[in-house]
Amino acid sequence: QVQLVESGGGSVQAGGSLTLSCAGSGYTYSSNCMAWFRQAPGKEREGVAALDPDGSTTYLDSVKGRFTISRDNAKNILYLQMNNLKPEDTAMYYCAADRDFYGLDAEYNYWGQGTQVIVSS
Repeated sequence: QVQLVESGGGSVQAGGSLTLSCAGSGYTYSSNCMAWFRQAPGKEREGVAALDPDGSTTYLDSVKGRFTISRDNAKNILYLQMNNLKPEDTAMYYCAADRDFYGLDAEYNYWGQGTQVIVSS
């Protein structure tokens, strides 16, 4: 059974940084596609960053240059390094995984429960 568990969320001031982690079990990171999504209160879930097995990345325009998605295949951990955070980045962040690459579309079959990020001005 695939399980994804996010961690690393918290409260920071604008301009600060956080690194989110997504630890997986029952799943081989190296051969599968993974992504980070976020959902703010009253808004739809949106894709933030995606990573395919070849290492190609896709980012939401508003986070390009500030966020970096990466993974440690040996540890089965997906990361999202977030720098220069802005209040509009405040949301619940989720990791997602699947054998197929859906980019920033929320078609992934496996999801974690989320970790909260709050950015204050």
